[in-house]
Amino acid sequence: MAATGNEGETLLPDIEEEEEAEEMEREMESEDEEGMGVENSDDDDDEGDTSEDERENEAEIQRLEEQLSINAFDYNCHVDLIKLLRQEGKLHRLRKARQKMSELFPLTEEIWLDWLKDEIGLIEGEEAEREKMYELFEKAVKDYMCPDIWLEYAQYSIGGMGAAGGIDRVRSIFERALTAVGLHMTKGAALWEAYREFEIAILSTLQPPPGGVASPEQQEQLNAQLERIHTLFRRQLAIPLMDMEGTYAEYSDWTDEGVSETVTQHYKRSLQQLEKRRPHEEALLMAEPPKLAEYQGYIDYEMKEGDPARVQIIFERALAENCLVPDLWAKYTTYLDRQLKIKELVLSCHERAVRNCPWTMGLWKSYILALERHGAEHHIISDVFEKALNAGFIQATDYVEIWQSYLDYLRRRVDFSKEGSRELEELRAAFTRCLDYLKQDVEERFSESGDLSCTIMQIWARIEALHCKNMQKARELWDSIMTKGNAKYANMWLEYYNLERSYGDAVHCRKALHRAVQCTSDYPEHVCEVLLTFERVEGSLEDWDAAVQKTESRLNRVNEQRVKAAEKEALLVRQEEERAEQRRKAKAEKKAQKKSQKTNRTGDKRKAEDDGEDEWGEETELAHKRHRGEGDVIAAALEEQMETESSLIGRRAPPRKTEPPAARRNQQVVPETSSMVQKTSDTTPDQRRDSNTVFVSNLAFNLEDPEGKLKALFGTCGKIMEVRPVFTTKGAFRGYCYVQFEDELATQEALKLDRQEVDGRPMFVSPCVDKSKNPDFKVFKYNTSMEKHKIFISGLPFNCTTEKLEELCKEHGTVKAVRLVTNRSGRSKGLAYVEFESEEQASQAVLKLDRTKMENYTLSVAISNPPARKTEVRPAASRVLGAMMPRQLQGTRGKGRTQVSLLPRSLHRQNTPEAKAENGTATKQQHGMTDGQGLDTGTKSLSNEDFARMLLKK
Repeated sequence: MAATGNEGETLLPDIEEEEEAEEMEREMESEDEEGMGVENSDDDDDEGDTSEDERENEAEIQRLEEQLSINAFDYNCHVDLIKLLRQEGKLHRLRKARQKMSELFPLTEEIWLDWLKDEIGLIEGEEAEREKMYELFEKAVKDYMCPDIWLEYAQYSIGGMGAAGGIDRVRSIFERALTAVGLHMTKGAALWEAYREFEIAILSTLQPPPGGVASPEQQEQLNAQLERIHTLFRRQLAIPLMDMEGTYAEYSDWTDEGVSETVTQHYKRSLQQLEKRRPHEEALLMAEPPKLAEYQGYIDYEMKEGDPARVQIIFERALAENCLVPDLWAKYTTYLDRQLKIKELVLSCHERAVRNCPWTMGLWKSYILALERHGAEHHIISDVFEKALNAGFIQATDYVEIWQSYLDYLRRRVDFSKEGSRELEELRAAFTRCLDYLKQDVEERFSESGDLSCTIMQIWARIEALHCKNMQKARELWDSIMTKGNAKYANMWLEYYNLERSYGDAVHCRKALHRAVQCTSDYPEHVCEVLLTFERVEGSLEDWDAAVQKTESRLNRVNEQRVKAAEKEALLVRQEEERAEQRRKAKAEKKAQKKSQKTNRTGDKRKAEDDGEDEWGEETELAHKRHRGEGDVIAAALEEQMETESSLIGRRAPPRKTEPPAARRNQQVVPETSSMVQKTSDTTPDQRRDSNTVFVSNLAFNLEDPEGKLKALFGTCGKIMEVRPVFTTKGAFRGYCYVQFEDELATQEALKLDRQEVDGRPMFVSPCVDKSKNPDFKVFKYNTSMEKHKIFISGLPFNCTTEKLEELCKEHGTVKAVRLVTNRSGRSKGLAYVEFESEEQASQAVLKLDRTKMENYTLSVAISNPPARKTEVRPAASRVLGAMMPRQLQGTRGKGRTQVSLLPRSLHRQNTPEAKAENGTATKQQHGMTDGQGLDTGTKSLSNEDFARMLLKK
């Protein structure tokens, strides 16, 4: 519960007293420094270091105080300031800082315990000082139900038991503590034991001295005290708490009468309840914060059991660790509103909810309803509403809803039988203020009012028409609604027509429908039908003729507009079809051109081989003496291309024998390829099914035994028919492979292994799709639109791990998933996406984490809104290698980082770009220059014969 100004004054001394105390502290420090003198240089060094630290801390304190003067709602700044002031021993400023923070935020158990212990150490035992401490404890126990704070409160009160009524006060505090947290499964037993020890200590003071006899009055007090202790034992043993067995054994040893059968039965029943709840307690013990899922399961169990006290205590335990989860507060407040309905308990919970999650409109709305439900005074509800307006909601519609709730409350206060009542004037003033607020404040912040359909004005108009019988005001409001861009919607006109039909007259109904026919653009036929129906019932013949003429002319104009729009749409479709046809023709022409180029190159190659054989004799004798020419390069590339495109996947193929060109010409390419498939693969192409296969890529090129390693990795997904790694012609692993399963279910399980690390690299797993049949197929599993429950973090350290990031973010909500963005080698790019359970948690994380530091890196945090993925314009994949430019051959994986020229340096032709013309004169470089050996290198491509001639001349 928020502290009031009077409470703050009781906990703080006057300003003059604080200034005097601080002045005395400074004088005492200066006197101590003068009296100590200078004993040795080491002491001087230590004092110098200490004073330097103090100056740095004082500068930091001043900076934090200045920052809080600018933004008083900076939670972390409050915490840092309190920590520094406590470290420096600035007790008076520390008390002020704590008081300011407690007025804005609920304090955690740790902050409260530190504050209480510091204050206890300062009091001098006077009654007035003790009363201040009692007030501070009362304030502390209202933020959260913390067993440790209640225990500290009870133990502190024992120190005042000697005062008048002190014992009764201690018992009252203990009873309140047991009501609040006595059912706490793990920490409640400590309170019961402390209460019992207190009563046993009182019993010892009532015992007569050894050998003495108690008077009848003393004996009566003694019996009453014994009954109190018995009652405490019986009450504790009837509640399921941890270590109940020890309490039962202690009771058996303490009592002289023995444990009654009734107590034993209650104890056994409690043990059974404890065993039922033990799995939930163990789950909470083993789980890591925030433990939201475990608490949710525990809450569901207790709500099913139906014990309100136990439901309340488990909600309080969950909220103590998840105080910034709005959904949890909403669920708790709803339960209290509908089940317990205890005013103090319900309103206290609502107030704590909005203090912890002020940005959640739903909690404020529920709070206002609860205050009205329990008969709170008008000024209290109005104050709560004003606080809600200043809470800083994240959507414009939130402000519309909170205004609606407050206006509903004001409307229910009005007695409409009394004309001109104060409540009615207040309601009208509130409506006016609401419209101004939405137009100015909300629209300025969000660029929209949040009430596009003018719901607030519609409600106001209906109230004026129904309750106040003021149709003139209602019509003025509807005129304003229509001028805000709503006149084109049929439903808005029909809403106005229904209002006139119910509370107005036929003249205004007809006028509204005629305007609707003229202005409506979405459903004009419906509006025309309503007008004609109205005239059938209400109108004269002249009215009917006017309505028919107006509707016909309007519908004719609408049909003309629709015909024009349809023609325009058809034109656009035809243009698009023509462009598509042109693209198809261009593609077909390009394909035919590449095919003709391939045919010409194949003929040139065979002619060159024939000439080379005639001139040089058998090729096998000179194969080791000459470099490979362009024809061999193209042949090798063709061989590699055919191997890849024919799914030649498997272990390293045996080396091919070097044969003369004539022998090569006699071989058929297709039969050779088919025989190699049978050698390297256990399944035929007919047995292979893409739907049962996944494509695995981004594997390390030096991966040892890829087939065995991938079989072990994917073996858990289902039965594997075959693993087909892809190798080069030289036997080197290409870094990707195909894994075929027996059924499609195993394929779906295999896709879940996407991005799993294999030898330090993320493995990419995607469906196997024939891109020649599905050229537009893309695999991208992440959204490219705004995701309000997910945040995007940039500027992360490159060594940041998923665990570190989850630890950072879970303080602000329930983290469902964390995804670090990495490159193909698995190294982080310093970017990440974090998914939360709700939009409110994500918004809170953005507010708290943006511009914070992590290992000297400044983080930038925003709601996830990835840009739309750009469609890459790639040239059509060609299977005809002859269409490629000479000496620019690329493998199936594209252009590699290292491009090794396969031509001798002496034969390498420099690609000198054509010189540009400058000042109107062209350069003298000619394309017909020879290479010095009688060959024209600029007019045509070289054949094998040309290469051979140049090699011999060299």
